[in-house]
Amino acid sequence: MREIITLKWEKGNLLLLDQTLLPNTVTYATCKTLEDVYQAIQTMIVRGAPAIGVSAGYGMVLAANAFDGTDTAAFMDFYREQGEYLKSSRPTAVNLMWAVDRMVERAEALTGEGQPLEAVRKGLEAEAVAIHEEDKQTNRNIGTNLLSLLKDGDTVLTHCNAGSLATSEYGTALSVFYMAQEKGMNIKAFADETRPRLQGANLTAFELVEHGVDVTLICDNMAAVVLSQGKINALIVGCDRVAANGDTANKIGTFSVSVLANQFHVPVYIAAPTTTIDMECPTGNEIPIEERSREEVLRINGEYIAPKEVKTYNLAFDVTPAEYITAIVTEKGIVYPPFRDNLEILMKK
Repeated sequence: MREIITLKWEKGNLLLLDQTLLPNTVTYATCKTLEDVYQAIQTMIVRGAPAIGVSAGYGMVLAANAFDGTDTAAFMDFYREQGEYLKSSRPTAVNLMWAVDRMVERAEALTGEGQPLEAVRKGLEAEAVAIHEEDKQTNRNIGTNLLSLLKDGDTVLTHCNAGSLATSEYGTALSVFYMAQEKGMNIKAFADETRPRLQGANLTAFELVEHGVDVTLICDNMAAVVLSQGKINALIVGCDRVAANGDTANKIGTFSVSVLANQFHVPVYIAAPTTTIDMECPTGNEIPIEERSREEVLRINGEYIAPKEVKTYNLAFDVTPAEYITAIVTEKGIVYPPFRDNLEILMKK
């Protein structure tokens, strides 16, 4: 079994597993500047809300290191500007905004204490490392909470990739398989391929095979069949943002699979670090949805599969209404409806 690490902080540089080349090539992209991190997020070298958040933390360290000067007021103006720029790399994942804001707040606190810039830079690096370590523990806690909802021998359907490749360690939705392995339980997986970027095929199938999990890959349009055949005991997916009412944004196609799961009385569990819960966003209607390049739909592995001239509509995410969600599983506990009330209680813990 190979050790596949999504991101590393080494000697002042951020190393990111290039997920655009998986499953055939395992190589790392080196980010030495904030611009490098911006491009890595935008081009999906790194993807998955938690991994984007951790990468943003380190990106803000690189931004601090790039400032040329000694004036702390000028530094803060520069730092806030760099943060807003990094936030624009992808609009849907709230972890990106959260991590940038946390780093800016830490910089404000350190400069407010009268710390020299060298001490500020060291403090910001320590903050980014803390974000990284917190994400690792969050992964394990979510996996433990998800496992409490399953029994030995169950089979889980998942969509897109919310595993170790999307986070710092075990992942969110896929953490349940790794925690099951630790406890000697046998939890099997079915993975949708997840068009148009095929994250389920290229990433989820790749990492589950690497970790020795029993996984079956299916075409996206087979989900209804396997659910109707009684092969699936639970649908578990990750998320990029949870609104205050429980509406959840995740990779395009999640909404469809959640509707199918409800049709066949299969529970739908959202694996959600509390950093993805946005209590300032009232409902899913207010979640910004990224629209990506038409080339993602028109090509597979560089080859056109449709006429070049045809129009496309390529939303990267959709929103699953709260009514289709059985529970939202976080590192702090499991949240059941009514979501608005119970999420508010959870976020105050």
